[in-house]
Amino acid sequence: MNRADLEAMAQREQQRQQAFGCRILCCASTPCLSSGGQAVYDAINAVISEGGWEAEVQAVATGCMGPCSHGPMVTVQRPGEEDVVYERVTSDVARALVAAHAGKAAAVAPVEHVMPASAPFFAKQQKVVLANSGLIDPEKLEDYVARGGYRALAYALREMTPEEVCKEIIASGLRGRGGAGFPTGLKWDMVRKEHSDKKYVVANGDEGDPGAYMDRSLMESDPHRILEGMAIAGYAVGADQGFLYVRGEYPVAAKRLERAIRAAERRGLLGSRVLESGFNFRIDVRIGAGAFVCGEETALMASIMGHRGQPVPRPPYPAQSGLWGKPTLINNVETYGSIAPIVENGAAWFAEIGTAKSKGTKIFALAGKVATTGLIEVPMGISLREIVYDIGGGIPDGLAFKAAQTGGPSGGCIPAAHLDTPVDYESLKALGSIMGSGGMIIMDEHSCMVDVAKFFMEFCMDESCGKCVPCRVGTVQMHRILERITDGSATPQDLATLQELCMMVKETSLCGLGQSAPNPVLSTIRYFAEEYTAHIADHHCPAGVCTLEKQPVGEWVTA
Repeated sequence: MNRADLEAMAQREQQRQQAFGCRILCCASTPCLSSGGQAVYDAINAVISEGGWEAEVQAVATGCMGPCSHGPMVTVQRPGEEDVVYERVTSDVARALVAAHAGKAAAVAPVEHVMPASAPFFAKQQKVVLANSGLIDPEKLEDYVARGGYRALAYALREMTPEEVCKEIIASGLRGRGGAGFPTGLKWDMVRKEHSDKKYVVANGDEGDPGAYMDRSLMESDPHRILEGMAIAGYAVGADQGFLYVRGEYPVAAKRLERAIRAAERRGLLGSRVLESGFNFRIDVRIGAGAFVCGEETALMASIMGHRGQPVPRPPYPAQSGLWGKPTLINNVETYGSIAPIVENGAAWFAEIGTAKSKGTKIFALAGKVATTGLIEVPMGISLREIVYDIGGGIPDGLAFKAAQTGGPSGGCIPAAHLDTPVDYESLKALGSIMGSGGMIIMDEHSCMVDVAKFFMEFCMDESCGKCVPCRVGTVQMHRILERITDGSATPQDLATLQELCMMVKETSLCGLGQSAPNPVLSTIRYFAEEYTAHIADHHCPAGVCTLEKQPVGEWVTA
């Protein structure tokens, strides 16, 4: 397949879709599937078959549409009309909406299930990486190509040198979406400049933060976008082999990625002589075993090579010596999802979105005590208040917002006093949190911040690989102190010891897991010190979560 063949495929698929008088898009991402999405899709197909409407009505299983707590989601498209989005669809509702929109029966649309396209949840977003999610069949290459898929790869291969591609990514201001926020283009250029007979490109899809599912949704909803971004990266840095490292708990994502790779290889979009050029690039999927530490790049590479997932000291960095000692480029899957839009629309277009130092958009998994939870993509610099109250619909039951936890176990808790803070790398870091991969958990007045800190510390304790003493021992000791605080047996000295341990673990751990594990504790002490005092001095949990009893204080031995 060459560039002309790609354009011809896009035109054929566009014409085929336009021939339908009605297209019914059914969310088939994990959240909607878990709430009955497959039954809804089957019911829609059954009605189409019963009515003999196969030539006029098409049912499409898509990826995530966004408001996951309102699923199963269904979108109806008719030429010349505004899309109609349905929420909380059941099989009966599905049958009714097909009958109403197919135009073959005097049926009434179930308007009580309509979610207006103008709703703040949709209106406040700006979709770049998720532009196709919920609109295409992720297992159909033609759907992706019809919306401009692989056009950026074709342009890069024919019109740009590898150095020019790297310069374009640098000019865009794109920073790594996995959490660290390192400038993507600079990382690419470092790998490009390395001289080696073999180089690798790795996509990190091993998200493990509690409440986070951005990467899973992207892999499930638009796998070809990730593959295209990886292929452009391979061309830019001089690599001919890519690996997609997928979390073991993501079977749907892994299946769709495998099918997407095979489809792209059959059409000459991956493999040998990509798009009839001199560029060769193969991608293989590797399944992780669920270790949180494998999100760290050196542990991830060890796992890909068949070793135990444990971090190693740096330098050398992967750009110099990565997989099998060769230069290796590692980016998060969301980062690769940003590449094709940048190449196609230009670095200046992308750089206009966001803030001076945080360019573009960011995907968040909005979860917790908020009216509408789900997957959102917003421009960098949007305020936390807009995310919680406009997009998320506010706190249910009239309760007050208490805190937002960003960055997962590596992040911190942001209190109500900072609701108007812009969400970007620098602002979150100044508040003692981080962007992370994009998890955002909202808490209301019934949340105990000491209990929240204990939850995240328990997670870090369980997920520590055990290689370095500060993380292996320090997280256990910090968790024990937090348990003492929440059960009423702690002393003021325990709180002082907890803070000392936090700094020791932060400054001496080998990898990012240990270095950032104290963040939830430090941020809650910083902003909610009165809750710690109430637990220790008054044996009282202000939120009513912890059951504290006055207990005899025994001897406490720190690390």
